[in-house]
Amino acid sequence: MSASNIIVLDDAQALYVRAAEEVAHFAGEAICTHGEFTLCLSGGATPAATYELLATRFHLSVDWKEVRFFWGDERCVPPDDPASNYGMANRTMFSKLTLRPDQIHRILGEAPPEEAARAYEEDLRAFFGLGEGDFPRFNLVLLGLGDNSHTASLFPGSPAIHETERLAIAVEVDAPERRRVSLTVPVFNHAARVMFIVGGESKAQAVKNILQGPRDPERFPAQLIAPEDGDVLWLLDKPAARMLT
Repeated sequence: MSASNIIVLDDAQALYVRAAEEVAHFAGEAICTHGEFTLCLSGGATPAATYELLATRFHLSVDWKEVRFFWGDERCVPPDDPASNYGMANRTMFSKLTLRPDQIHRILGEAPPEEAARAYEEDLRAFFGLGEGDFPRFNLVLLGLGDNSHTASLFPGSPAIHETERLAIAVEVDAPERRRVSLTVPVFNHAARVMFIVGGESKAQAVKNILQGPRDPERFPAQLIAPEDGDVLWLLDKPAARMLT
């Protein structure tokens, strides 16, 4: 990872603003080139603040009718549950925008996990026109980082990190809302661009592990995110970056 792919911002607010700026920039680029922007969203507090900015301060910076929304993972809870990643995006962003229902491709958290994973995989295959063995190519994937070095719902030691054929799988994790659905590593690694948004001192060790630690994906699953034909951008605030050399 070159230093040019790591941007360190002064504080959390600067991180949220820079992330919103980057999303708006990539959206304009994709819509100009392809006529649409496929955005894969993350859950968590940091993206929530960024989504609010996108729907307010950056509202006029994006041609929202050309954006298609997807998710990297979801907790197996109903969409109105406070823990739902879809619900968070709906509260902070969708409710403030004028969107068509077909623009939102959510994971059915209220369904049984395996059923939800299959349905999401079918949705992805239909939307992207995928054949057997193909993977979708998102214009931009947003990811966070857990303090245990997980990303999406790919946790240390999970069999899910070794999945190479499925697009989405049901997982059980050692965290609140244990039952989840997550996209798989090959899906993330087929994206045109992946952007990690990481803030806070509690994430400093995980950031160090991923960017400058020994290669050990079993312990540090986020190390697996490395698109062969795409870019990875890390946006960090100073507390999250404090252990980097």
